[in-house]
Amino acid sequence: MRGYVRGLLAPVARKNSWQLAEWAGHRDPAGMQHLLAGARWDADVVRDDVREYVGEKLGPDGVLIIDDTGFVKKGSTSAEVGRQYTGTSGKIDNCQIGVFAAYATSRGRALVDRELYLPKVWTADRERCRAAKIPDERAFATKGELAKAMVTRTLAVGLPAAWVSADEAYGQEWKFRRLLEELEVGYVVAVPKSQQVKSLAGFWRIDELIAQAPEDAWQRISCGDGAKGPRVYD
Repeated sequence: MRGYVRGLLAPVARKNSWQLAEWAGHRDPAGMQHLLAGARWDADVVRDDVREYVGEKLGPDGVLIIDDTGFVKKGSTSAEVGRQYTGTSGKIDNCQIGVFAAYATSRGRALVDRELYLPKVWTADRERCRAAKIPDERAFATKGELAKAMVTRTLAVGLPAAWVSADEAYGQEWKFRRLLEELEVGYVVAVPKSQQVKSLAGFWRIDELIAQAPEDAWQRISCGDGAKGPRVYD
């Protein structure tokens, strides 16, 4: 397992069993193939072990970060694969989409949970799901519903997060924000500028309310350098 994971993270040209085994110094790919196709292990139990380890090593009062990402694919048989938008390529592409939870403190950051997003075109075709080893009981769930399930179970088992953060894909969903309030955890989420806020005077777009703030209400804060340069926010 250690050799396989290190191979996935290494600059190996193709991530198949032969090349990963060669990178790890094995004589043949039998061990890698057995791990993927024959060995008996439970991915959720591994996740639970990782989550407990991360909580202990990174400490309390961290941030649980929710986000999704895509994995570009060429075939049509991998679970959930299909043409859909992914920020990985910045366009509609043949890919898989996963929703992830990461835990971050001043001591470091690490992934602690994951869910594969299954679009309706997949959940409506049970034969295709069975061929991809997807259980019959796995039903359609939105990315927001997957995120809520991950947050709930992650906090329920005692990960010492004090805050939850997510982008507007999740922040704009009131059920997601309400869940965080019910769990009594702080949160900072993005929302689109068209988000409506209710007041005694009626409904207001959030960009209209922000426009009324005086200049001295703002300060510019850096989030460090990103792939496209400095990341600053007002």
